[in-house]
Amino acid sequence: MCQGTRNKQTGDAMDNREMINDVLVHLFNEIMKLEEEAIITEEFRDITNNDMHIIEAVGMDGGNMSGIAAKLNITVGSLTTSMNSLVKKEYVERERSERDRRVVYIHLTKKGRRAYRHHQEFHAQMTDAILQELTETEVPVLSKALESLSTFFHQYGKNTKKR
Repeated sequence: MCQGTRNKQTGDAMDNREMINDVLVHLFNEIMKLEEEAIITEEFRDITNNDMHIIEAVGMDGGNMSGIAAKLNITVGSLTTSMNSLVKKEYVERERSERDRRVVYIHLTKKGRRAYRHHQEFHAQMTDAILQELTETEVPVLSKALESLSTFFHQYGKNTKKR
């Protein structure tokens, strides 16, 4: 391979790296901004985007603190602070296990279920809007690329925690 071709490929690789990085950073920031604007409505003005993601992790079936913390990839201690706030604002309620008093179950209240459904509707609308912009052949390509990205970030996160 001649030197000019090697430089061209190296340049393309750098351009691709920069483009991928720029797109990922921009997408992350844009999604967070859009989500905050869409889901924090007058009805839910007393919670943050972070609170809404905790409500999503609790889900319609509820769960224990350890399970919810694991879904969010945070410690139970970190979750406790946010959960105290959500209990106070009446989005969730705590219930101690009768068999093991150390175990605390979290359930959404009626208000929490409304917030959960509102958040789910936002995601459904966003997904539908994206799919409308794509052709039939682009949809499986995007799905595969996003699945690969998700797998990469999941593995990358695991590997950085081991360091």
